[in-house]
Amino acid sequence: MYRKEEQPLPPPEKFELPFEGKLSPNNRWVIMAELIPWDDFEEEYAKLFSAEKGAPAKLFRMALGTLIIKEKLGTSDRETIEQIRENPYLQYFIGLNCYQQEPPLESSMLVHFRKRIDGELINKINKKIVKREIDKSDKEVKKKDCLQEKGEKIKNKGKLILDATCAPADIKYPTDLGILNQARIETKRIIDNLYKPLRVKLRKNAENF
Repeated sequence: MYRKEEQPLPPPEKFELPFEGKLSPNNRWVIMAELIPWDDFEEEYAKLFSAEKGAPAKLFRMALGTLIIKEKLGTSDRETIEQIRENPYLQYFIGLNCYQQEPPLESSMLVHFRKRIDGELINKINKKIVKREIDKSDKEVKKKDCLQEKGEKIKNKGKLILDATCAPADIKYPTDLGILNQARIETKRIIDNLYKPLRVKLRKNAENF
């Protein structure tokens, strides 16, 4: 069934946004923004520029955030900027304080970002993220141990449901004919390998008969 919408669509300026016009803290870009230690590498990034000469450079969060968005979405430089222009979550991710309709930077800037943020700096950031998450996990474990020593009951956060039918896509099912065909090929290979050293003896025995 198909029913045409009789009510006309509102103009863009009257389009209602979810969350009462606020960003959701559960959005993946908001969560990712909290994991990355932007401030820890701001000073190291600033050393690449002169303190007096040249135009003011884009902040480290905008530079790294834009490159992450490009790799995450798999888009071109121009499409990445267009995605950032249209998406308030992406604008928050790169460090903007509020949504703006104009693109915050030109697509040509990504070329300079890739030159300045090399693989060595990315590895440092990754190690920093991992170390911070490990420290956070260790603190939670120590907190639980302290509660257990004090005899305080740890609250259950929910139930864990395990589904044995779930499996990675690259694992074949028992009913897959490909498994049977693979077994046939392997069996033929084993027979051929066993037959090679016996081939001469079998021919001589056949001639004697």
